[in-house]
Amino acid sequence: MSRIRVLIVDDHAMVRQGVAAMLAFHDDVEVVGEAGDGAEAVEKTVALSPDVALMDIAMPGLGGLEATLRIRRQCPGARIIVLSQYRDREYVERFLKAGVSGYILKTAGREELITAIRAVAAGGSFLSPEIATTVIEGYMGLGPALDGYDRLTDREKEVLKLLAEGASVKEIAVQLGISAKTVGAHQASVHEKLDIHTRADLVKYAIKIGIIKLE
Repeated sequence: MSRIRVLIVDDHAMVRQGVAAMLAFHDDVEVVGEAGDGAEAVEKTVALSPDVALMDIAMPGLGGLEATLRIRRQCPGARIIVLSQYRDREYVERFLKAGVSGYILKTAGREELITAIRAVAAGGSFLSPEIATTVIEGYMGLGPALDGYDRLTDREKEVLKLLAEGASVKEIAVQLGISAKTVGAHQASVHEKLDIHTRADLVKYAIKIGIIKLE
């Protein structure tokens, strides 16, 4: 019987170790790698081709959403489960639109986690009960409407997060592997689409919609 190959992505080593320990109880699952940030998650997904990647949301640099978008571009067949403490509708809808196959909370027990991994590895999907309720409320129009963030391109979303974290245009250019001129163009587009024109207001916006979190 082939084992389900899992990649664990979280910026906290203790969380990664805890999840790996939980999965060790199941003979049909094998942890093939760990990643401490989004950029490493992309690299290891490409290199290891895991059956399932467990993806955290809030990570420095390339966050979970940005990493998911990049993975989906480079590895269209990748199966991703968000494993997060956040249950906000904005998070859930954005990740589902990005193409994840599951979304479960870090408060989930071992059986819920393994059920999710097995379901997604088999080609299905899985949502924690609390997350399913959030999705249904959004579908029924019971939650708040999403704003201009969804009009941004994938690259603009990456630039937005890094700007909000305080990175300079040159630093963003190096991290994303593009020219400073291109970063400037993306920055201008972000300001225009969101109708936000100062760095301070951009930070406030990013915090408000959950792109970055205050510790």
